[in-house]
Amino acid sequence: MSNSRVVWLSPGDPSDAFPPVEAALREPDGLLAAGGDLASERLLYAYRSGIFPWYDEGQPLLWWSPDPRCVLRPGEFHLSRRSRRYVRQSTAEIRFNTAFSEVICACAGPRRSEQGTWITPDMITAYEQLNHDGWAHSIEIWRDETLVGGLYGLAIGRAFFGESMFSIDANASKIALLALSTKMASAEFGIVDCQVLSAHLLSLGAALMPRHEFMAMLQPLVEPATRFENWPSAPISARELLPE
Repeated sequence: MSNSRVVWLSPGDPSDAFPPVEAALREPDGLLAAGGDLASERLLYAYRSGIFPWYDEGQPLLWWSPDPRCVLRPGEFHLSRRSRRYVRQSTAEIRFNTAFSEVICACAGPRRSEQGTWITPDMITAYEQLNHDGWAHSIEIWRDETLVGGLYGLAIGRAFFGESMFSIDANASKIALLALSTKMASAEFGIVDCQVLSAHLLSLGAALMPRHEFMAMLQPLVEPATRFENWPSAPISARELLPE
């Protein structure tokens, strides 16, 4: 049963000071703790433990572990026939980890359907440090040397924790997720954690999973907690992702 109170952390607390995820609130769904800091050690421990930060500018730092969890599993990503036709005709190319700061800042930009952003300046700084240290990664969609879409997240062991994506060109974020799904198809990743369900993710094959099942699947994937380094060093064309 969920606790009725949120645990407050201080910046001086150890990274493993989080309560168990089973203690997360039911309303709002998954709120587990508040406070602490965005130090790399705490962030890495949190993700390995099924916890992620999510808060608006002006709020305290909030930590979440929702139940159920939105995930994308191997073999479940799918594109509509129209989107597949678009990808096969696309002149876009995919690059990896060449413009992380540009991707996260684009994800932090205003959206037509949202007020403000949860990707605060402190979050950007923290994830740029994780990128520098080899834990956070960007998948970028380029057209005519212009960044037109992409996503970023953390790769720990064989789990990828998707944080956010953006799209200027139609279907650009779908192409980025398609590129990520090829890593699952080759068994390099065993799961993509999408955190919270959206209609967009649902249309691409993501599904809800009870938290206890998610945790059971996650633990062997993040142990040992190694950096994932097997990203293509050269750009690839979008059309290569969907061979005839």
